[in-house]
Amino acid sequence: MNPEQQTQIEAAAFRRLLAHLDDRKDVQNIELMILAGFCRNCLSKWYKTAADELGANIDLEDARHAVYGMSYSQWKANHQAQATPEQLAAMAAQNPS
Repeated sequence: MNPEQQTQIEAAAFRRLLAHLDDRKDVQNIELMILAGFCRNCLSKWYKTAADELGANIDLEDARHAVYGMSYSQWKANHQAQATPEQLAAMAAQNPS
């Protein structure tokens, strides 16, 4: 595999991940954080960092739109549920202060 093919494969896998997350709006960010240690917001920040490193400076809201497929505020209003006490406890257990 040459570098261009690798980049194309990685890009396709990333697009598939975004499509999967889009299909699973029922999965909350806190659940992703508890189980996997990252969430849609993390992907947005990684996306922005990668763009910045390539000189394609975008703001965080544009990066979030690329990951969420809509504005972050719209996603929160339409798909984000209130975290349960159990979720908050699980998150706190993973990130003790």
